[in-house]
Amino acid sequence: MALANLTTAPEFLLLGLVDGTDIHPLLFLLFLGVYLLNALGNLAMVVVVRSDGALRSPMYYFLGHLSLVDVCFTTVTVPRLLAGLLHPRQAVSFQGCFSQMYFFVALGITESYLLAAMSYDRAVAVCRPLHYCAVMTPRRCAALVTTSWAVAHLHSLLHTLLISALSYPCPAPVRHFFCDMTVMLSLATSDTATAEAAIFSEGLAVVLTPLLLVSLSYARILVAVLGVRAAGGRRRAFATCGAHLVVVSLFFGSVLSVYFRPSSAYSARYDRLASVVYAVLTPTLNPFIYSLRNKEVKGALKRGLRWRAAPQEV
Repeated sequence: MALANLTTAPEFLLLGLVDGTDIHPLLFLLFLGVYLLNALGNLAMVVVVRSDGALRSPMYYFLGHLSLVDVCFTTVTVPRLLAGLLHPRQAVSFQGCFSQMYFFVALGITESYLLAAMSYDRAVAVCRPLHYCAVMTPRRCAALVTTSWAVAHLHSLLHTLLISALSYPCPAPVRHFFCDMTVMLSLATSDTATAEAAIFSEGLAVVLTPLLLVSLSYARILVAVLGVRAAGGRRRAFATCGAHLVVVSLFFGSVLSVYFRPSSAYSARYDRLASVVYAVLTPTLNPFIYSLRNKEVKGALKRGLRWRAAPQEV
């Protein structure tokens, strides 16, 4: 069926973030500003982690990969969102639609596993500080990152093949600002029971696994922090972990609410709003919550700025 779809070349019509054919310049400027902030913050983290020798710990290794994923994750969807705010009802080819879906799902799953790896790293640092270097070796860190990318792309490939094999009307109106799995399943004219069952069962395992790891890691951190006698130390730890948990909760909560509910409960308006949270808001917050509030990162940024300014002073 996928080959038949390619042959007949069905076309999809992205209706955008807001229903109707009116342009929305204020929303365009808002999301453009968020996207630029996202790119600036995350790319700054990638450059700083790669270039500064002081940031060679596993935590910053994971942060560098998370920032790279976040830039790519938003770039898959936000440019289409921006274009739709100025030019509603954009036509998208079959290949373009499912290519976007593939990369969106792959990068989203990669992000969830990287968040789990980062929480595990922090749990080891807090709960087993004397064994930290022995546990979080460079080889283990590389294995965690490689596994995150590999599992995500294999899972995304399976989902994309299953959904692209369904039949679709031509042209098909997509009530979203990108080609999302739930939207495409709701548009299909053929039986979606098999695809939905496979996606739900495997998707639940793929999403719940990192969520469980994150929950266990932060539970261990919480127990360890409660054992700290100094009130100032507990306050700082709770402030840091609390900010992390807010971002993680936003990401996993919005993902679970969109992808793991009965198809009869599908709501285009809710899906679009929830997608803005996990596809735009969370990747933008990540560099500020996880890294740019960190003294070591601030020091690396200052050193980088001084190094670039030095030749001009001479």
